[in-house]
Amino acid sequence: MNSRSLFSLAKKHMPGGVNSPVRAFGAVGGWPRFIQSAEAAYLTDVEGKKYIDYVMSWGALILGHSPGAVVKAIIDSAVRGTSYGAPTVCEIELARRIKKAFPSIQKVRLVNSGTEAVMTAVRLARGATGRKKIIKFDGCYHGHSDSLLVKPGSGVATLGIPGSSGVPEEIAALTISLPYNDTSTFERVIRTEEKNIACVIVEPVAANMGVVPPREEFLWALRKWTQKYKVILIFDEIISGFRVSHGGAQELYGIAPDLTTLGKIVGGGLPLAAVGGRADIMNHLAPLGPVYQAGTLSGNPLAVTAGIQTLEMLEDKTVYASLRERTVHLTECVRVLAKKKRRAVRVQSLGSMFTVFFSENSVQNFDQAKKSNARSYKHFFHQLLKAGIYFPPSPFEACFLSTAHGHQEISRTQKVLEKAL
Repeated sequence: MNSRSLFSLAKKHMPGGVNSPVRAFGAVGGWPRFIQSAEAAYLTDVEGKKYIDYVMSWGALILGHSPGAVVKAIIDSAVRGTSYGAPTVCEIELARRIKKAFPSIQKVRLVNSGTEAVMTAVRLARGATGRKKIIKFDGCYHGHSDSLLVKPGSGVATLGIPGSSGVPEEIAALTISLPYNDTSTFERVIRTEEKNIACVIVEPVAANMGVVPPREEFLWALRKWTQKYKVILIFDEIISGFRVSHGGAQELYGIAPDLTTLGKIVGGGLPLAAVGGRADIMNHLAPLGPVYQAGTLSGNPLAVTAGIQTLEMLEDKTVYASLRERTVHLTECVRVLAKKKRRAVRVQSLGSMFTVFFSENSVQNFDQAKKSNARSYKHFFHQLLKAGIYFPPSPFEACFLSTAHGHQEISRTQKVLEKAL
């Protein structure tokens, strides 16, 4: 069967035919490609067509698809058992490696998904402070827990809806969502609400409205005012952790949050995430404290082993310099082509991730991201897909490079981009 017929079949068995909404191609039209296999920088669909992949499992695969050392580690672990529901030595080792990369993290709790990590971080903040309200920022997506589906980015932005049905108004009322990169608005609100705010949560590098780097003074303002009012600052580094640098955005900008959430890369391509931070806050978690969190598959040995092997390979700091160099090479090519062809295109990037916005101006926040030309992106996306280049099926997502994207892949991509633009 081909992808189109498989999509029709899938819709009979799953809502929208997918298990995560953006995969349905709703923002770009057409039908999703059903993937049969993947290797290095390439996806192969059920019809045998190959694509150079710039989605990379939404940023999780910094070493490319099926890197040999990681696959071997997973196989070796699976032979010993796929799940124990009991502590393992490898959990200690992964926690040690996370702490080494992120000095702000003194203790770690492993969970299964980014949503679960953020949900736990917010509950911890409320439990530690005794306060109820949280501040987030428009267009930052922190998973699909009730408190955080207020003006989120990612799939919710792709679908063009303001939040989610099923979230009680009473819960939504405890979340204040402010413009990203707007320091003055944040300062005014936190001064007014200081006694009610448990935490401020932010993507330190926004990547769920497309890639929007922070203004440095914005992040420093978050740190300054949260410290002043004893509000817990949470950096959601699900995407940026081990991506923009080995120690994430907090290493890049020199800012230590109170809590950090990690996911994607930390699991080496398998379902794993983590919440970590100051020991005095983390000690509120059960069994030490009254804030409850648990999970049958938390610390699953296959995922933990994949994470350890991935993080070990990323300790070679030349990996990041090489990834940045390739990303700059590719994105600069797009900028030059867009100028040459007089297209209203802005390419925004940081580290090894980037977004092509069809916009006259730079994008600094969610409102500006929504003003980019989604119709142009739709046509652009299908030109690339037809030529074997797999970009995100949404104008509000990031593209990711991996160590498997070499000169050959980037050169071919540049040629296709010229035609597509």
